[in-house]
Amino acid sequence: MTGKPMRSDTERNRKNLIQAAARLFERSENPISMTEIAAEAGVSVATAYRQFTSVEEVLNTYRQEVGQLLLDYSQKQSCSGLLKLEKVSRYWIKLVRERGAAMVPMRNRRGYLERLWEGAEYLLVQAEALRPALRESMEEMDLPDIGDKAVFLWNILFDPREIFDLLNTVGLTEKQVGTQLLSVLVGGLRGFATANEFSLESYKVK
Repeated sequence: MTGKPMRSDTERNRKNLIQAAARLFERSENPISMTEIAAEAGVSVATAYRQFTSVEEVLNTYRQEVGQLLLDYSQKQSCSGLLKLEKVSRYWIKLVRERGAAMVPMRNRRGYLERLWEGAEYLLVQAEALRPALRESMEEMDLPDIGDKAVFLWNILFDPREIFDLLNTVGLTEKQVGTQLLSVLVGGLRGFATANEFSLESYKVK
């Protein structure tokens, strides 16, 4: 049974609150309150709380929307494996440049996989955009499937905060960021898959 469609004013208020929160987090280094989000959106605090229970929920919804854009892009690709992984990863960097500043303040004390496996929707949609390409990439490299450790590694490397650090602090171009992160990702995937045979001695120059 499908839920009732949102009333137009309710949907409009919800959209305005999400966009307001994104704008505030893009330009503020301090914590943001629901009162500030409501004021930015031009609605009452009571209306804001009817839509969202917390600031975190507003931002998670925003992140889910960005993740959905990544999933939509991923599902439209006709390629697979490493090529698809590259395209999806580079598109994510593009999304981060355009929309990711609001996601930078997001930090959580709980681990990524814990939240993913508990069903956090904003993480699930992003993971679904990447899992097929990561799995196929492992097959192309003749490596065993490492499950969600692959998306765990991708999430560490392609964190919006770190992407902006490479872009703005180091001064890399978007293309350079993608190339360097993909290089590290592929090496990391191989490292995860062959960790049982890992030895520092094997890396020393004889």
